[in-house]
Amino acid sequence: MTKLFALAAFVLAAASNTACAQMPATNPMPDGSRDMYIGLGLVSTPRYQGADERERRALPVLQVQWSNGAFISGMRAGIHLSRAPGLEFGPLLELEPGRDAEGEGGGLVGAAEVRSILVALPQATVSGNRLAGMPAIERRVQGGGFLNYYLTPAWRFTGSLLYGAGNARNGMKLELGVQRLALALGPHHRLALDAGITVANRRYNMAYFGVSESDSFASGNAVFDAGGGLKDARLGLRWNWAWSPAWMLASSVQATRLLGSARVSPLVERPTNLTVSTAIAYRF
Repeated sequence: MTKLFALAAFVLAAASNTACAQMPATNPMPDGSRDMYIGLGLVSTPRYQGADERERRALPVLQVQWSNGAFISGMRAGIHLSRAPGLEFGPLLELEPGRDAEGEGGGLVGAAEVRSILVALPQATVSGNRLAGMPAIERRVQGGGFLNYYLTPAWRFTGSLLYGAGNARNGMKLELGVQRLALALGPHHRLALDAGITVANRRYNMAYFGVSESDSFASGNAVFDAGGGLKDARLGLRWNWAWSPAWMLASSVQATRLLGSARVSPLVERPTNLTVSTAIAYRF
């Protein structure tokens, strides 16, 4: 049962579309072995970063960790290279969700595009859509690395740097945070807390929050030059309920506040948003 909770919570639906699942901690295992969770749930999230209207969709869940340090967690994949206690680092890949003219795709959470097991859910009716006339943003695979440092076995500082977002593939973001892992509430319940900030370069913010002259002509939004700097701050809570060593209910809520030039973008309808998710997962 202890090992069941040792992995960081694997459901995180972020309104800021940052990490879609917490990066699993280094988990020493016998050579050739692996831990895998797979499941399905629901998520309620803004249609895009800064949207007022929400949508509900199915949430596929996937987390796998291998004995060689490789892992997949939601839309992230990487390799733990450090063997030093209290330190984790390595290369990291992440699928950055896209966004169409209706704002869809901005809240994609869970395993990347597992459409075969998704069930279509009612979508919010779009009215006064600020993205109408704005160019679609393609999904991009970003590359970079991560570095985590443990103050204690339950507290860790986290950091990741990723590059490649936006249609021009030149958006970069730095995520910094602190996490409290596996806070016990009885024998079957665990809580995890996290807080953090995201810093983005100008090209990332222009892709998601900027409005060029041509975009302004097509959409009616005012021209807006989004600068780099602080993009958002977030606060999250996760609750895991283990029914057995194999079955778990994982739920999360995260509040995200857009900051800096992102907050005052004409595309932003609500700078503060909540994302809520719950999923049932099975451990293989």
